[in-house]
Amino acid sequence: MTVLLFANGDLEEIEWIRPYLAASAAVIAADGGSKHLWRLDHLPDAVIGDMDSLPPQVRQWLAAANVPLVVAPVHKDETDLELALLHAAAHYDEEILIFAAFGGRLDQTLANILLLTHPTLVQRQIELLTPHERAWLVTAETEIHGEIGDTVSLIPLGGEVLVRHTRGLLWSLTDEILAFGPARGVSNEMTAAMAHVSVDSGTLLCIHTRRGWGR
Repeated sequence: MTVLLFANGDLEEIEWIRPYLAASAAVIAADGGSKHLWRLDHLPDAVIGDMDSLPPQVRQWLAAANVPLVVAPVHKDETDLELALLHAAAHYDEEILIFAAFGGRLDQTLANILLLTHPTLVQRQIELLTPHERAWLVTAETEIHGEIGDTVSLIPLGGEVLVRHTRGLLWSLTDEILAFGPARGVSNEMTAAMAHVSVDSGTLLCIHTRRGWGR
């Protein structure tokens, strides 16, 4: 089971999300992320945020079903997604999957990615999802399940990362440093249906992109 979190970013395609909804323990919207659930005709268990991005028809839809609104001040230090993530982490033990975290303002997109490093959340299993990509943090080791030819990018966050080894990737690393800044870890390629990455120190953002999509 998973907890699904809907941010207020872009989400053109929605049908691919339905299987995740069917297997979820809870569904939470960060303010305007509710509109994606409205399109899916799936009520959230709660909406978190300052409620400044709720379209009128979505607000009425939520009110008619008595969906709990956890209202925050407009002038606050946290983003709506940050508050929703902290709420999910405090109330559920399951893996958290985040949808619609990208698109729109660049500052919001970057902030949404960097929320994975939030001190309260670093021990939680959290993934950012699009129809074609998944992104998560690696601080010890991880497995990447996909297909031969899929793209895997390993991007250091906050400093250099000592990679113990990678397996199942075309360009392998063994006891090597990925520096923060250079793009060396971008666009590796899976040579098996499962790849493995092991890290001795530092934090990697692992991005898995399905073969045949992207530039």
